[in-house]
Amino acid sequence: MSENTDPADIFRTEAAELLEQLETALLDLERAPADSNLINQAFRALHTIKGSGAMFGFEQVAAFTHEFESAFDRVRKGETAPDPELIAIALNAKDFIRELIEKPEEASAVIGMCILTDLRKLTQAPQAGAALAAVGPEAAAPAPPTSELQHWRIGVRFHKDVLINGSNPLLLLDELRALGDCNVTVDCRDLPDLAALEPAVCYFTWNVELTTTHPQSAIEEVFVFVLDEMELKIEAGTAPATEGRPAVATQEPAGEPPAADAAIKRGGKEAATIRVPAERLDEMMDRVGELVIAQARLSQLAGAGASTNGVAEEIERLTSSLRDAMMGIRMLPIGSLFGRFRRLVHDISRDLKKEIELVAEGEETELDKTMVERLADPLIHVIRNAADHGLEQPEARIAAGKPAVGRIRLVARHAGAEVLIAVSDDGRGLDAKRIRAKAEEQGLIAPGAPMSEQQLYQLIFHPGFSTASVVSALSGRGVGMDVVRRTIDGLRGSIDIASEAGKGTTITLRLPLTLAIIEGLLVRVGDARYVAPLTSVEECVELPPVVGAGSRGRSFLNIRGELVPFLRLREMFGESGEPDPHQKVVIVSHNDARVGLVVDQILGGHQTVIKSLSKFHADVASFSGATILGDGAVALILDVPQLIAAAQKREAHVNSGKSEAA
Repeated sequence: MSENTDPADIFRTEAAELLEQLETALLDLERAPADSNLINQAFRALHTIKGSGAMFGFEQVAAFTHEFESAFDRVRKGETAPDPELIAIALNAKDFIRELIEKPEEASAVIGMCILTDLRKLTQAPQAGAALAAVGPEAAAPAPPTSELQHWRIGVRFHKDVLINGSNPLLLLDELRALGDCNVTVDCRDLPDLAALEPAVCYFTWNVELTTTHPQSAIEEVFVFVLDEMELKIEAGTAPATEGRPAVATQEPAGEPPAADAAIKRGGKEAATIRVPAERLDEMMDRVGELVIAQARLSQLAGAGASTNGVAEEIERLTSSLRDAMMGIRMLPIGSLFGRFRRLVHDISRDLKKEIELVAEGEETELDKTMVERLADPLIHVIRNAADHGLEQPEARIAAGKPAVGRIRLVARHAGAEVLIAVSDDGRGLDAKRIRAKAEEQGLIAPGAPMSEQQLYQLIFHPGFSTASVVSALSGRGVGMDVVRRTIDGLRGSIDIASEAGKGTTITLRLPLTLAIIEGLLVRVGDARYVAPLTSVEECVELPPVVGAGSRGRSFLNIRGELVPFLRLREMFGESGEPDPHQKVVIVSHNDARVGLVVDQILGGHQTVIKSLSKFHADVASFSGATILGDGAVALILDVPQLIAAAQKREAHVNSGKSEAA
């Protein structure tokens, strides 16, 4: 662990994973309410969050989770059924725990108390146990005894690694105290000298005398999740006299650990972390070792004046291998993203009163970490759109001969240097006529303008475009799909749409494997060099003499019978001097739109390490970044979607001019 690592950040990372496990278990439990493994999985996640929260100073989290756990315990005991209403409240409680961890200053104590009240009401659990720290420090009064008092002698000895594994013995002892009159003594005989003391090792043994109305099973349940990490002895005994009892050294409950501001509020820039399999780090370390050896050989040969060609080839091989290893470290399975959408579909299904099933495939498909993070919002909009616009109400589906339950499929797979993510539904499909009518009404296209279905479908991504007749909480403002287009363009991806009336719609996002390194085509325009992403390049052709420098009025090429607009990059970028006599045209495409880029020379393929543009150049529309060439010069990376949009705008301007002249 780094010296600068905040322990609270360790808890946040662990808690995020546990909350995902809890949400998954709750959603599965709604479909399989009798599955005891799912109930135990949810209970274990709650128990661990509670213990770790108290250990790292998140007292509000520990207190709220304790109350959540106490109410959910009735489900674990089979006294309450996990019906959809209870699952919905439990999911809200999970969301509140996340808010207490990530934004405690924004967490409303009133909302927390309402959630707990609903939980207790649905599970018929008494208001007892730890108090909610977000409301106040006063503990609720214990439930009155319902049977005769019984006395227990309890021996508690934890294994030495219990603290390292995330359990808090003092918190467990506090749970014993909540059961009744409790006297705890600590045995320190195994505590070593200071020189041999290891802070993370538990050396103590506790002896407990408990007088309670609860049975032995209640005592065992306190330690149910750490039984493998301890030795527990419980013996029935006679209650000692209250008068004349000898004084004993009592271990008082631990006070609240000092919670530094950093443990509650995160200031400054948050450090991004990623979990990496050990074998990938080992592989990278091997490559670095080989590179060091090659560098030593290079220095020796250079000093002796010998040829370095062989070592240069070896370094090139190692650099390529090291790059691949580094890219592998940045890769994450997309299943970490897909898991979030189960909750989204669950909530949409309830809000729309539609039965919706989410099916995910290809969750093991790996994608760059940055891509995974930025894909969350666009996929949310696509899924919401499919659920709201695509899927019919159950009655309409049955009338159309479909099952009442609508299905949304989320599929990811590799395709060469791309990752394809498809969101499909089995709903009504897109209505091309309605899209055209709306587009003509909004002035996006001219009435009667010839357009293919695919071109019409792409209009749904236009800002402000919506075919919804009523604005709802889910859709109708024409904002969501615009966000999808802008985000995917920013990731240098493209969007394909396939739809069939009455059968459903599939929206496929095509994305590069990584944003860090791309294969590019290096071209020269005047004295400057530029890189076109190779995934966008279709072909390269000679610029015909008939449309050379002397015929600036024409802006189309005939490519095998299809007219393709072209842009002269020399004119766009203000390059001076005369163009080369034999100029080339690089045909690039994006979302079924094609454009030719006229350049002076094609230099060949280039493996491009992308460097972001500075804030001063953030509004430069024609470029998406820059790279450093082997000679130290800088080459700008062409933004193909922006260039195609410029060509389309120019084409529309020319067409409008012709219409006015006519």
